[in-house]
Amino acid sequence: MRRRQLPVIAALVAPFLPIPALAQTTDWPNRPIRIIVTFPPGGSSDIVARVLADVLSQRLPQRVLVDNRPGAGGTLGAAYVAAQPADGYTLMLSNTAPIVMSPPIYPSVTYDPVGGFTHIAYLGATPLVIVVNPRLVPATDLAGLVAWVKAQRVPPGFGTSGAGSVAHIFGEQFMQRTGAQLTHVPYRGSAPMQADLLGGAIPLSFDTLPQNVENIRAGRLRAIAITAPARQDMAPEVPTTAEAGFPGLLAENWLGLAGPRGLPPAITQRLHTETMAALASPQVRARIDEHGIAMRAMTPPEFTAFVAEEVRTVGGAVRALGLTAN
Repeated sequence: MRRRQLPVIAALVAPFLPIPALAQTTDWPNRPIRIIVTFPPGGSSDIVARVLADVLSQRLPQRVLVDNRPGAGGTLGAAYVAAQPADGYTLMLSNTAPIVMSPPIYPSVTYDPVGGFTHIAYLGATPLVIVVNPRLVPATDLAGLVAWVKAQRVPPGFGTSGAGSVAHIFGEQFMQRTGAQLTHVPYRGSAPMQADLLGGAIPLSFDTLPQNVENIRAGRLRAIAITAPARQDMAPEVPTTAEAGFPGLLAENWLGLAGPRGLPPAITQRLHTETMAALASPQVRARIDEHGIAMRAMTPPEFTAFVAEEVRTVGGAVRALGLTAN
């Protein structure tokens, strides 16, 4: 008798089995959300994450917090996010380093930069700037910098925000293109690197433009060129690498919002919608423009396709360099 009742009981119970998972989606968010930043405070990723978190905290019924987890070219933070439950409570301020640049040079990376994440929203991109300490480097243009580097008996050090960062890869390409020999000096983020640059411990760096503008305007640092196709409104006096005689020597750090693989479509769409609305607000646009980040709208599928193409082309070029993290 009991056996005959089992199919009936199962039929009655089955429709209710998905309810816990469904409830987790329909009542999301019911606790604070974290955005993991894969670099220390002070860099472009951190700045954008905090601006976004502030506005999302106003738009969503829960607070959105920023959690910095730097290290290994951003791969430590990315690996942490990839391993979290796909419930919409742990997100990542995705960027070029841990998704495109770092995986080819860090053999310990186990996450899939494309399939290992839910790519929610593309936020924008910012170029790099070649910047020097004027007390140590007399050059005022890119040709002069190349000549100065080649004249040194020992290859000067160039600072970056870390091994595997966009700046690191640009530095390798810079050496290939110009024939100038430099020594890579990686830091755990832009802020400590900039402190050493200002203090004279290193003579030059490749870094994202926004966090260097104040020191450039004050004369504490000298901008040589930016790695964008066109001059930037926040530093219109700084020529592009093409204008300086090196066309094709380009680089940018793109930023996005991502979550672990398998994020429910309803949560993905809600986050995308709220993020796009946040980026459209005057207060966010003003802050983003202030930091020289060129915004561009993409749907989640478009952003996923963009990431896949970046990994294939740019990541492939990085792999071809044969670099390994020290």
